[in-house]
Amino acid sequence: MMAQTLRVSLKTVMPTFFTQSFRQAASRNFTTMTRRAYSTPTHYPKQHLIPTSGIYPKGFKAGSLATNVKKTGAKDLTLIISKDHPCTAAAVFTTNQFCAAPVQVSREIVGKSAGADNHGAVRAVVVNSGCANACTGEEGLTNAWKMSKQVDDLLGGGSKPSTVVMSTGVIGQPLDMKKISDGINKLVGRVSEDHEGWLAAAEGIMTTDTFPKLQSKEFSGPNGTYRMAGWCKGAGMIHPNMATMLSSVFTDVAISKECLDAALKYAADRSFNAISIDGDTSTNDTFAVLANGAAGGPVIDDLHSAAFTEFRDNLTTFSAELAKLIVRDGEGATKFVDIQVEGARSFEEAKHIASTVATSPLVKTAIYGKDANWGRIVCAVGYAGVPIVPERVNLHFGPGDGTLDALHLFKDGAPFDVNEEKAAAILEKEDLVIRIDLGLGSAKAQMYTCDFSHEYVSINADYRS
Repeated sequence: MMAQTLRVSLKTVMPTFFTQSFRQAASRNFTTMTRRAYSTPTHYPKQHLIPTSGIYPKGFKAGSLATNVKKTGAKDLTLIISKDHPCTAAAVFTTNQFCAAPVQVSREIVGKSAGADNHGAVRAVVVNSGCANACTGEEGLTNAWKMSKQVDDLLGGGSKPSTVVMSTGVIGQPLDMKKISDGINKLVGRVSEDHEGWLAAAEGIMTTDTFPKLQSKEFSGPNGTYRMAGWCKGAGMIHPNMATMLSSVFTDVAISKECLDAALKYAADRSFNAISIDGDTSTNDTFAVLANGAAGGPVIDDLHSAAFTEFRDNLTTFSAELAKLIVRDGEGATKFVDIQVEGARSFEEAKHIASTVATSPLVKTAIYGKDANWGRIVCAVGYAGVPIVPERVNLHFGPGDGTLDALHLFKDGAPFDVNEEKAAAILEKEDLVIRIDLGLGSAKAQMYTCDFSHEYVSINADYRS
């Protein structure tokens, strides 16, 4: 899997490295490259993206520690528990046919959960990083079930499994279960409700990430006040077809299984299913939401109610902000790109075109090289496989911070405001917006992506070293 991924990346990316603009970008950026490793530095880059405090959902405790599965000694085992408030759970998983052992185990556990009134409800999530436990056969499945059962036993488990399992790291290597088991025994007694516990949990799931991705927020709705906390990890092998990398959202709202499933699917399509780093879908992708009802208030159990719509939209916005952190930490990334497609006949068609542009190596390398080659964007729209009317297509390109006016580069199927000087100024910005209007309807969709740099190739060439 990894060898195939590397061959594809080199074949599609390397030929574009040698344009004049790309060589110029290389001279500016190559000296700043650093190799990512499984480490927990004392000072993270992008400190402004790491919260220093938070407001967390009632009833949950979080924590992490190092088991030395990672050679660096960084945190590599995370645990979130809701011992006294069993959770309604929903999740989406990778569509990669080589789905990892923890994916298979968690899919079964979540599928059998039915809310806080069911003995099979979920009470914990345990995550190890540094080893994906993927493509490991029967031994891998046995080990994933052992992790789940050990947490259940320590929490005083019932007759049904209630701990979701996730793993991330190198594919094809078995878990060191002695280290994992010893770590679980220690960690159950160390979890806490405070910000430090939650931040540690976000650190413990990192692999090539350069900073922990965590956020929390309080909401007020028709059924009262509730809170959400979420973490995610991922920087490469990111292109979901249902979910993405590892991510979990924890909330103390009271909600039925049917409503949580529907809300998660809607949110995933507009957040973790709307980002791409490199076009590769991992063997371990998981996005889960756990709701323990500890906030009190009426249960959200009507798909047509205002309370459901409000929760669904809050979950979507919350998840989208988490997903953007992954793009901002994309392996080797220097740009954050918001691709907006509007004027489509359906959400699905808009999403497909946005995804095609987001995964184009030619578009991504041009952005890294600060080359306003809008023809590559229009080309990607044309080969996306969605029927369009070229004479109706418009393309706008601008900065994400709104400090400069967007350029209307392509109007009604022809070049329009092609100003190289203005384009160069826009491309100096870290955040960019590409807006494509198809002129066919009212549907719209977004994808979030980043550029392709030399460092992306360096990181993935040395991934197992």
